Amino acid sequence: MNSYITINDILQRKHFENIEVIAGKEGLFRLVKWVHVVEVTNIRNLLNGNELILSTGVAWKDKKENFISLVEQLIDSEASGLCIEIGTYTSLIPQEIINIANQSQFPIILFHQEVPFVEITQDIHGLLINRQYQMISDLENYSQALNKKLLTIEHYIEILKFIHQYLRVQVIIEFGNKEIQFIPEVADPVRRRLVELIGKKDTYPVPNSDVMISIARLPINLLGDKYAELIITSETRELSEYDQLILDRTATALAQLLLRDLYVEEKRRVEKTEWLNGWLEGEQSEESIKEYLAFNTPSTKPKGAVVSICKLDSFDLYSNTDLTYFKLFFRAIFEQQGFSLLAIEKRNTIVFIFINERSPSTWKNRMQEGIHRLLESDLQIRNVKAKPKIGVGKFVERLTSIDKSYQAAIETIRIQDRLSTQADSHFYDDLHIFRLISLLNRHLDLNEIVLEYLEPVITYDKRYNGKLMETLKTYLACNGSKQETAKRLFIVRQTLYHRIHKLEKLLGKDFMNHEKRLAIEFMILSNEFLLSSQQMKKIESDVL
Repeated sequence: MNSYITINDILQRKHFENIEVIAGKEGLFRLVKWVHVVEVTNIRNLLNGNELILSTGVAWKDKKENFISLVEQLIDSEASGLCIEIGTYTSLIPQEIINIANQSQFPIILFHQEVPFVEITQDIHGLLINRQYQMISDLENYSQALNKKLLTIEHYIEILKFIHQYLRVQVIIEFGNKEIQFIPEVADPVRRRLVELIGKKDTYPVPNSDVMISIARLPINLLGDKYAELIITSETRELSEYDQLILDRTATALAQLLLRDLYVEEKRRVEKTEWLNGWLEGEQSEESIKEYLAFNTPSTKPKGAVVSICKLDSFDLYSNTDLTYFKLFFRAIFEQQGFSLLAIEKRNTIVFIFINERSPSTWKNRMQEGIHRLLESDLQIRNVKAKPKIGVGKFVERLTSIDKSYQAAIETIRIQDRLSTQADSHFYDDLHIFRLISLLNRHLDLNEIVLEYLEPVITYDKRYNGKLMETLKTYLACNGSKQETAKRLFIVRQTLYHRIHKLEKLLGKDFMNHEKRLAIEFMILSNEFLLSSQQMKKIESDVL
């Protein structure tokens, strides 16, 4: 690891034979990125950090205040150190300046004889440029070696060992569930100290020690979410840009490996489709279900279950990889809500069995939160926003009754397909009257029943381009309040009175009586259901 240069390294170069470090000896480990000759006292805005400054002192001469100001500016600008040629313009370094430098571990180095600054800068700049080329070459070699390892390794620990051996630093990985692993392993007191320190700043002194600990970290993101964080620390040197680049390459490799593992795990789940199909059809016994869950999800403690169906537009256009990533994303969201998930693809949909692991009384709120997160996410499949239609069936306490939840989820999707105004109703329990309408539509001629009540109004609107149906629906929704109805329809009362009079003629003056009103409201919803069904059939016909 010679991709960085410290002040200590430079002190071994030519022209640094007769030098004296009079202050900031603890800072000789500082990195040097460039060398400047400075003969002015206002330098604050001219530095980028990590510069080694050469000076004869001509700018301040015997003016101590200017000298102090310059040193403070260098410290604030995070310069690496200051080299001063003693003799021509400066003969003595005030104790006050030595104290300031020592306090900030800022090295001040004296040349006790005249030295050629031009040759020093040429030498060090050449060294820096060569090291930069070497760093690029080393980084490429590291990346190639890491990529080769990805083809053969089976566990992410091997990657952590690889970066540790290469950089000679402490490697730490912290997962989203707060699990932390150290490479190499450390004793418990050291472990506790590091866990405390990595939650704070990047670089700071180790307690009860003169050592500075340097920390670098990068998140490991999977499917748009932070899955873990990779951290390296060193107590022997300051971590450099090269360390950061190596960390970046390693984090990317870890993300690829972890995603591959998750993908393989998901593919194994797909192989269990046949058994899950039997469960959804009510063919599995309680003992068989317990054995299956104990083998595949041993940590799961079921407290009821529910089935959810996800319907994606143009399902056939998605590749297996697309669908697998979608299921991974779906699983990541709902596992945080206290569910274990089993998934299968069935009849152009993805069916999820949610095994509840928390209080059954909160399952619906947690499910709603997960659905909201899913629909608000930026997940994309084939660069098309994947906004699935989601239907959630009945919650069942007995796992052998999962087929009832599955059938309820199917019915929820069926109703959603035919009633766009209820697209936000994801739960079977929330569909209420539409469940009855759907049931009647499958077993009776619902259109005939609707016309029995509403045909005069429908015919009138078609013939005269009227708005009686809209008025009727709003009037019923306002519980017969004429003032509220007129306000919602944006019409004057006289217009409303005329329409109500027309409705009384067509439906009878008793249309607001309790029993008849309930029947009319039911038929209005049924009519909307039938109209949506007709539109759906027309769209499907046009597509075919």
